Amino acid sequence: MTAIFKRELRSYFHGMLGYVLTAFLLASSGIYFLALNLGYGLTDFGYYTLYRTIFMLLLYIPVLTMRSLAEERRSRTDQLLLTSPVPVWGIVLGKFFAMCAVFALPCLMDVVMILILWALGGTVPALAANFAALLCYFLLGCAAIAMGEFLSGLTENPIIAAVAGFSVLLLAYMMPSLRSLFNAGSAVALAVFTAIAGAASLMAGLRTRSFILGCLTFAALCLGLTGLFLLQSAWLTEAFSAVLSVLCFFTPFEDFVNNSFSLPTLVYYLTVTGMFLFFTAQSIEKRRWN
Repeated sequence: MTAIFKRELRSYFHGMLGYVLTAFLLASSGIYFLALNLGYGLTDFGYYTLYRTIFMLLLYIPVLTMRSLAEERRSRTDQLLLTSPVPVWGIVLGKFFAMCAVFALPCLMDVVMILILWALGGTVPALAANFAALLCYFLLGCAAIAMGEFLSGLTENPIIAAVAGFSVLLLAYMMPSLRSLFNAGSAVALAVFTAIAGAASLMAGLRTRSFILGCLTFAALCLGLTGLFLLQSAWLTEAFSAVLSVLCFFTPFEDFVNNSFSLPTLVYYLTVTGMFLFFTAQSIEKRRWN
């Protein structure tokens, strides 16, 4: 894992990609820091700088992660990795930690900005709150990196991986607004859950290579959803709302910087990170045995 980490980290700074990405994210946070924190004397770095620049991650993360696994598949060097004595988790974590290290560079400069606010007269509680917000921001970025690495492993084209990562993060960014639209009635929830049941049945059929099993799975799920819609439609709406709440990827960070230190928010981002790293490892493991 260490060798993969060093190779991956070195690859970002042999060219201009690592420098450009670091400068891009640092410039966006620096502009808000100068305009709001220093210009208006605001000590809340988490809300006025970090929260207002999270939309920059929609561009930063896909570009950072698009080459992680897709480039290996395109150049066929993934065959060397899959046949090497390095375990699958070593491959996944080595690349993941390298990308997190690149993301940590602008975060270290954010530490300097926080210390500047404290030196200019900030209080110790404000300093602690700003560091807590930066920690949450870093974990959010790590979770997004895990998602991007998973998407990169699904294709051999880095551009497609970048577009897929941007689309997923954009959908997550817009999810609070979409959630308010979908709360109108249970019919929308029924349609969406039917589509999810269709996708799950298709995956089950492809996984088992049984068309009949896929059809039976879809019929059983549709029957259960129809019964739930007719008997307890409110449950369906509440379940749909709960699913959309989980998909609101950036909302926990907004609540974190608007209120106070929240341990469940940190656990949420760590859980998302672990889940997508697991999916990535399983995807690589499947390709190794195929």
